[in-house]
Amino acid sequence: MRAYNRFHRHLGSGAPAGAKTSAVGFAFVGGLMVALVKTAAAVLTGSASMGAEAVHSWVASVNEGFLVAAYLAARRPADAAHPLGHGRESYVWSLFASIGMFIVGAEVGIWRGLRQLGSSEGTAHYGFGYLVIAGALAFQGLSFVQALRFVRERAAEREQGIFRHVFESSDSQLRAVVTDDFLALAGLVVAGLGMGLHQLSGRVAWDALGSILIGLLMGVAGLILVNLNRRYLAGMPIAPERAALAVRLMKQAPEIARVTYFFAEYVGPDQVLVLARVVLAGEHDQAELARILRGLEQRIMENKAVVRAVLTLALPEEEGLG
Repeated sequence: MRAYNRFHRHLGSGAPAGAKTSAVGFAFVGGLMVALVKTAAAVLTGSASMGAEAVHSWVASVNEGFLVAAYLAARRPADAAHPLGHGRESYVWSLFASIGMFIVGAEVGIWRGLRQLGSSEGTAHYGFGYLVIAGALAFQGLSFVQALRFVRERAAEREQGIFRHVFESSDSQLRAVVTDDFLALAGLVVAGLGMGLHQLSGRVAWDALGSILIGLLMGVAGLILVNLNRRYLAGMPIAPERAALAVRLMKQAPEIARVTYFFAEYVGPDQVLVLARVVLAGEHDQAELARILRGLEQRIMENKAVVRAVLTLALPEEEGLG
């Protein structure tokens, strides 16, 4: 069983539901409060950068709603019509969130900045805006630290770095939360710099450029997330090195003489379909072969991440992998 335990750990053990719910819920409730305050600051100060940040916060809040829908969809149990579960549906909701970030955030941020770029307004009463930025930085920093702590634990289980895990994880909701928190921190810094440079120089162009830069950040991040969700919807196999490791660990089972074919694909957040052809050790009649194969499948599916494992018999002359 030690080999199977290692197989489970490297293939993915699934995220604790409570931890993920806490991360998404914290970001959703706090994001709404921050969006309201940023909107008030944008109206009072007239800052294009703060306006872009307010739009970003509202887009992020709507995205959190999509992420909750994605989370609930992924948790729906398998049925006769969906034997592999509903995990891929979560990528559809996450795709909506990514498109919203790209279109709404980028368009409003860039458009508002370009419109203000040619403005002759030189007023810069940003006192309230600076207070909002300071408070938002504290809140977003707390949210980002919480998300990173969760990511660090998940990455350690898979022996990965945090950055690599965020962009290679099959959990689109977690990736979106971390990305939104990072963009919020970067956007607040840009907004503060734009407002400060406008106030120091008297040139509204600095504030306008801050809005444009925030819009560009959202647009690039949205495109990246759209592409990642598209790839998982189309079908994303597990990384080759992890597939090779899984094959080596499967071959340690005493019932398996060799593995001639192995394929594992993500069918949802931390949900994997495993297909393999094996040559069994020893001589067995048909009934006994079937019982051994079903037993191996059940042992693999003890891992919550494996929604279905299908093992078939290979031809005796087929060469083993690795």
